[in-house]
Amino acid sequence: MDKDALAHRDALANRNRLLANAFHALPLKHRLRRAALFDIARLPLPASRFTSMNRLLLIRPDHLGDVLLTTPAIRALRAARPYMEIHALVGPWSADVLSNYPELDFVLTLPFPGFSREPKSDWRSPYEMAIRSAAQLRRIGYGSAVILRPDHWWGALVAKLAGIPLRIGYDLPDVAPLLTQKLPHEHRHVVMQSLRLVEHWTGEVSPDDAPYTFAVIDSDRAYIRSYLAEWDITPEQPVIAIHPGSGTWVKHWDEQKWASVADTLSGQLDAIVVFTGGDHEMALVQRIVELMRERACVMVGDTRVGQLAALFERAKVVLGPDSGPLHLAVAVSAPTVTFFGPADPAEFGPWGDPPKHFVLTSDIACRPCRVLDWGMDDPKNHPCVREITVARVLDAARRAVHYMD
Repeated sequence: MDKDALAHRDALANRNRLLANAFHALPLKHRLRRAALFDIARLPLPASRFTSMNRLLLIRPDHLGDVLLTTPAIRALRAARPYMEIHALVGPWSADVLSNYPELDFVLTLPFPGFSREPKSDWRSPYEMAIRSAAQLRRIGYGSAVILRPDHWWGALVAKLAGIPLRIGYDLPDVAPLLTQKLPHEHRHVVMQSLRLVEHWTGEVSPDDAPYTFAVIDSDRAYIRSYLAEWDITPEQPVIAIHPGSGTWVKHWDEQKWASVADTLSGQLDAIVVFTGGDHEMALVQRIVELMRERACVMVGDTRVGQLAALFERAKVVLGPDSGPLHLAVAVSAPTVTFFGPADPAEFGPWGDPPKHFVLTSDIACRPCRVLDWGMDDPKNHPCVREITVARVLDAARRAVHYMD
């Protein structure tokens, strides 16, 4: 890279760092909310008359990947407290994930404001929902609650309004006033962050004692066999899974690069490439497939979580940007190649054997910015994923496959 190109890249990184700092700055309406939360935290709300100190509520509003990374903490809780009643409060988008874990006694769902991917009707609606949800939880009567997402002030507010006596979370400004037990927040891997929050019951748990798995059932394996058979893919035919989409455009890789990687790996590994994704990612996958020379199977929009897990379990390698499905692939022991841009892999990377799970990043100085939504900004200003080369992806994929062989 010549001097002019390096200077432009450095200038771009400085520009993005300044914008990221501005993005993370607290706007006025959030400062007002923080003051209101501090006042609410001082209200002397009584515990529910149904309270059982042996009944614990885990609150996690996130989608697939973050919820999966919570499961080692759930398992540690159950191992340490076999007779405790453990409930989870998650979005309806995560119910299928946690239904796979017998360590939980009950999974409740709630369309958490800010996570439902639907616009809120007005500024009052999140607070009205908090009051209604707290009333329902009060009738169940929890003795303790754990706010598993570090910055989730809304979940902490609901736990406070529900009169839950013990409320554990991280000591972050919007959350801390609503807690009864606060832990200092550190940028560690999210698996360890969740484990720290349940140490009240488990004691300290080391990374080596935090297994991360997702059980695949036979009916989901049968669905995948049948689906692939419709594409004339036999049970003996190796498959490569590519999940090119993510929740934000800043994580997307170039479509022509995906086509090149798919064609090359298909030929070198004598495998069929299977593309996965949600319904909204069909257009993206179709554009990639149209650029390919080799045959590919398109499974976009046709799998639930368990079925997707069964496909990944069968794959020689799973590739894609940082997303929930890549974490699912790790949980079923599939080799993976994951592209990281705005998120920090030290915090959100694959929780598995490093030689089997390759993380690819850019060395641009503004990464990780931790900004997932750059709005209408020009994608050319955010090359952190797009500048990952085809050669690096191919090398990582081959090494991951050979590690399993």
